[in-house]
Amino acid sequence: MEARIELRHANPKVIQLLLAIEKYLAGSGLGSRLQHLVKTRASEINGCAYCLDMHTKDARAEGETEQRLYALPAWRETPFFDARERAALEWTEAVTLIAETRVPDAVYERVRQHFSEAELIELTLAITSINTWNRLNIAFRTVPGNYRPGMFKAGMEGVSLPGPKPGRSWI
Repeated sequence: MEARIELRHANPKVIQLLLAIEKYLAGSGLGSRLQHLVKTRASEINGCAYCLDMHTKDARAEGETEQRLYALPAWRETPFFDARERAALEWTEAVTLIAETRVPDAVYERVRQHFSEAELIELTLAITSINTWNRLNIAFRTVPGNYRPGMFKAGMEGVSLPGPKPGRSWI
């Protein structure tokens, strides 16, 4: 198997922007354990082998159990996930499958019971971010298997979080 394009080398500016989002999310209140579940679940839905390889390895390295990772596609039928995780997984599925689900009001009401507005925006950013990574890795056939846990953390160290230019707002 061969990649169509080596993402990290072909356009480093795009990767730096995406890593800036990851750096922001790493400092959010969501926690890495929940983020790995969300990223793994979205990657399962999208069929992104590279991201599945990465996030399951990172999750295991941070103490996630094999049982929970294996049961993730059937999370509704297991007792392995708490209410907050279940809400996040349901939100992940609705946002990832947005063209099909339109993110139903009932799903929103359930997730809001467990996440503040600010947390829900961060959760949604984590979901949209992994969906972006999935689409890039699938489109350019990034080859899975060589990822080592924490491999890109060093790359995030040198990334600065962007802000609006002086005198300007984001919008």
